[in-house]
Amino acid sequence: MNRRSTRRDFLQSTLGTSAVISLGGLVPACFRNALAEDNNGGETVLVVVQLSGGNDGLNTVIPFDDPLYRQNRPTLAVPAPDGLTIDNGLGFHPAARGLADLLENDQLAIVQGVGYPDPNHSHFESMDIWHTCQRKRKESPRKTGWLGRFLDGTSTAGDPAGLHLGSKKQPLALAAANTRVPSIRSLERFRLQGDEDHEVRQFVGSLAGDQPTGADDLLSFVQTSTTAALSASERVEAARRDYQTPVTYPEHALGHKLRTVAQLIDAGLRSRVYYVELDGFDTHSQQAAAHAALLGQLGDALSAFVEDVHHHGHGQRVLVMAFSEFGRRVKENASKGTDHGAAAPLFLAGERVKGGLHGARPDLTALEEGDLKFQTDFRRVYATVLENWLGVASNPVLGSDYRPLDVLNNVS
Repeated sequence: MNRRSTRRDFLQSTLGTSAVISLGGLVPACFRNALAEDNNGGETVLVVVQLSGGNDGLNTVIPFDDPLYRQNRPTLAVPAPDGLTIDNGLGFHPAARGLADLLENDQLAIVQGVGYPDPNHSHFESMDIWHTCQRKRKESPRKTGWLGRFLDGTSTAGDPAGLHLGSKKQPLALAAANTRVPSIRSLERFRLQGDEDHEVRQFVGSLAGDQPTGADDLLSFVQTSTTAALSASERVEAARRDYQTPVTYPEHALGHKLRTVAQLIDAGLRSRVYYVELDGFDTHSQQAAAHAALLGQLGDALSAFVEDVHHHGHGQRVLVMAFSEFGRRVKENASKGTDHGAAAPLFLAGERVKGGLHGARPDLTALEEGDLKFQTDFRRVYATVLENWLGVASNPVLGSDYRPLDVLNNVS
């Protein structure tokens, strides 16, 4: 049997057994640019937390002093004494202790009333609008997301890419024309695995010196992708093995994901964007307990993450943005829940945010078909992140000019 056949057989057998190259199902060539031998030199990092389902902003940042709040929510209104005071008659849900702690430390900016004109109440359509910054048009289908376009414009040789942490379909926000953004589930799945780990490393490493051949698609794929995958796997394995932190993360999925992000940042991965999700915010019935649990998860995980990146010396270059596709209706429904709404608060967390409230508080006397009117277009938040954090012009990414918000400190 010739050398090429032997390699093909070896790859087909190992890639189909326990000794596999595992990158959440991908072996991405983009890691050629995503890693470097040194740390990433202080470049800023964006961590996006998507709150899927439509977070009830009115029961997150609560207008305790507004009698219309209680009139519209006879069972869901949180008693004023239980809230965590913010300012100006507003307070956090008592379960959001982690958010309150970040705010107290001037590490949380609350952008109130974020949305867009003529809001769509469909989960899928509204999320796609947030992901792409575009309305659906038959003549011009949406193919790329705002972060994907950012990565396409910056990911040249030596430049970083992005990462999605999660087992679900990758968010459209990361869809790019030329940049491959991998998805991973955990550090354990982001490495070479199996009993024959050393043998696999030796074998695929030896392929780097061979010229790719179009006659063998599988071998060509491994030849063009595996050297970078090996480098990524080794760096990530070191992060998994050596990472130490005094910070205790909450034992739930979001806590685990953000701990992984902190490890990857500290390992020197050159990714500029990390994307994670927290599901469950579609609270049409029996909302109270479910929403409280979700806010507890969000607050505790964000607070731990911000403390952890600070402990490892990365606090000045990491920004978290937490958003949802829409808020909920002001009036609770007959099932002790809330239906799809429009505007809601968006959160920016980190050491360089201007902590506190930004924008006008929700006006419960001026609703639009039962919804809160938006005060700030979400694309202004994106423009802020792109121009004042990631350091690129926002117009080519967003397709129009949006004025950045004054929510970040000491950004050159």
